[in-house]
Amino acid sequence: MDVRVQGRAPPAPFLGAQDRFETEYDVSLPVHVHVRSDPDERTWTGHYDDKHVLNISQQAATSAMARELALHEYAHMTRYEEEHPSHLQSTDEALFLGLAGNSVERRKVAHCYQIANHMKDIYADDITCSLGDSDKLVSFFEASLAAAVSDHGTPPRAGLTPVTADADPEITAVNAAFALALCERHDLVTDDHRLYDLAHAAGEDAPGVSVDSFKRHFLDLGDDPTESEYRKALVDVTREYALGGQQAAD
Repeated sequence: MDVRVQGRAPPAPFLGAQDRFETEYDVSLPVHVHVRSDPDERTWTGHYDDKHVLNISQQAATSAMARELALHEYAHMTRYEEEHPSHLQSTDEALFLGLAGNSVERRKVAHCYQIANHMKDIYADDITCSLGDSDKLVSFFEASLAAAVSDHGTPPRAGLTPVTADADPEITAVNAAFALALCERHDLVTDDHRLYDLAHAAGEDAPGVSVDSFKRHFLDLGDDPTESEYRKALVDVTREYALGGQQAAD
């Protein structure tokens, strides 16, 4: 891996993540880390013909989660380079297939994009969770979900695809399902972990959303789906959230 850090942040977390990542995985194209001054900049990666660009706020790049965020984004790069269906499938296409002919609120369409990001994150974090210590990830989920349940009006400033929520308790419940699914998928928590209580509270705030159902959607994602299988999974979860579970057709 060739990692180049550009911006006002120490390179150590990104180079340390590189060392850990390279013990089992690799990224062929150069990685350009762009540290942004905007504290509200979400951490995200752009993929280009000659490089990957990891965009991250200075606040996130200097936080205790910086190394874990870098590992997470390196995993996205690997999934993209190996042409995993989750990272090649057009979200716009899947939402068109799932929602065509229906009138859907703009907020719910925006939430469907977040759910699609969660599905990508499942596959990226299948890699990051295989690399070892996930305690910080679990703590991140717990703290951010607790903040969401107590105050839906306070979104996160930076980090992984948020499991805190915006003002809408319905997407908070789906985000809770994502956190539980990832933790159960990799045996990161015990049955009595506080995450379950927080997810239950999130579900109570959104009676129209089944936390258990969305958790199953995320848990049922196979390791190596075909393009058709992944598209159908994305269409199904889109329909359940936006249309109340109408049957998807591929």
